[in-house]
Amino acid sequence: MTDLPHSPEQPVVAAKTSRWRTFLKSDIVWSYRHSPVTIVASIVALVLILMAVLAPWIAPYNPFNPATLNLMDGFTPPNSNSFAGRYFILGTDNQGRDVLSTIMYGSRVSLFVGFSATLFAMVMGVGLGLVAGYLGGIWDAVIMRVADVQLSFPAILIALLIFGVARGLIPPNQQEGAAIWVLILAIGLANWAQFARTVRGATMVERQKDYVSAARILGVNPFIILLRHVLPNVMGPVLVIGTIGLALAIIEEATLSYLGVGVPPTQPSLGTLIRIGQQFLFSGEWWILLFPAVTLVLLALSVNLLGDWLRDALNPKLR
Repeated sequence: MTDLPHSPEQPVVAAKTSRWRTFLKSDIVWSYRHSPVTIVASIVALVLILMAVLAPWIAPYNPFNPATLNLMDGFTPPNSNSFAGRYFILGTDNQGRDVLSTIMYGSRVSLFVGFSATLFAMVMGVGLGLVAGYLGGIWDAVIMRVADVQLSFPAILIALLIFGVARGLIPPNQQEGAAIWVLILAIGLANWAQFARTVRGATMVERQKDYVSAARILGVNPFIILLRHVLPNVMGPVLVIGTIGLALAIIEEATLSYLGVGVPPTQPSLGTLIRIGQQFLFSGEWWILLFPAVTLVLLALSVNLLGDWLRDALNPKLR
């Protein structure tokens, strides 16, 4: 009896299945399954992110299209019909814009700025941290002294300073179009130092290990050593800082927009919506402020809780 020939794809499928089973039995999955707070936080974050990403398709109205606005719908209370006969589950603002739709579109801007600024700060901080920790000497001294000076000031003040300087260098007719990118630059430059200090310390430990010494003896380029060997071993703390930094970046963006120096009025974020709602809080239209503020709190809190869980899950001393 002859055996049937094996398909060349079978070993690949078996290897992928084995890796998947190994992942499901890992400590990080076990920690996630046994943390109800983390599960709830991840669900809340996922729902808010999906609402923001899918806003153009699932939002009841387009709140920033002037053709769809009706001033007769202004100040409609939640769960009621306006004078024009349209239903608004979370009410409307002073311009007749649906609050639910503005939250969904505003969350898109807040999340885009938060993710982009955190990614920029991570790339910059990790790169400078690797250079400072591996090369040492004058490179380490200069980079770390700059980081120490920056960490001595609140991040929001540094972001305000960078935002003001950048806006001053941009022509007035281009400021509104470049406002979001300037905001990303300001928040990113205000938060790179934390990544740099963490990566620098981890790199100083890794460069003393045998695999780095062996790569040096073999004549491997230092850039290749940092990229292929050192970087993967220092990414654990970076992911934790990045997750927590995302929540801080979202809050910083909301703070700058609340102060009126963030995104333009044509592309309002959660901070802009909170600033608008604050103007009508004491006149009885509480929903214009409450719902965007609750959304911002839930988004920042859920991401922070995920960062705390990731920090504990990646810490072998807490297992």
